[in-house]
Amino acid sequence: MISVAIDGPSGAGKSSMAKRLAAELGYTYVDTGAMYRAIGLYALRHGADPHDEAAVAALLPAIRLDITVQDGAQHIFLNGEDVSAAIRTEEAGMAASAVGTLGPVRAFLLETQRALARSRDVLMDGRDIGTVVLPGATVKIYLTASAAARALRRCRELREKGQPADYATVLRDIEARDWQDSHRAIAPLRQAEDAVLVDTSDLDIDESFAALKKIIAERTARPA
Repeated sequence: MISVAIDGPSGAGKSSMAKRLAAELGYTYVDTGAMYRAIGLYALRHGADPHDEAAVAALLPAIRLDITVQDGAQHIFLNGEDVSAAIRTEEAGMAASAVGTLGPVRAFLLETQRALARSRDVLMDGRDIGTVVLPGATVKIYLTASAAARALRRCRELREKGQPADYATVLRDIEARDWQDSHRAIAPLRQAEDAVLVDTSDLDIDESFAALKKIIAERTARPA
């Protein structure tokens, strides 16, 4: 089986690039960030502090996550409810970052993610795919962009959806998320030693896609 791991900070475009690449290459896309966001959302809905390991761990036995593809789009279900839209708020994102530091949560999701990679060709994105989840991945990419570039993109996305977007606030949230992700005790965000670094600060969507596709093609090409 071929496995492609794409890691990087929040707002680097991992999910959008991974979905597009998986669709074109015929791989199964596994959005690990959506899994953590769903658990973070569940914790928030049940009044649990996402940083409180005991409180969040107590909720895990009641959580059932399912991923399906409908009309070419991935949907994540939390106990039967499609939460694909609900998990994309800034609040859910911060909660995901918090629960992602907890050992019980990571153990809860780790084997599910590895089982998917053993059964089919997958393209998986997250914070620690190449370093922890799939250390033996066929291709490892570390996708990043400057905090300023990511904040501008996020503001543009929010405004296109008709939502308010204050650049200073978004930038501050991204910088806080970067610090939290890179300083957590368990599986901190970092570039795997054998990962290819791709900085998209000065690239548009199509240029970024072309760069990633080229890397994957070069590293999965089978000898003639």
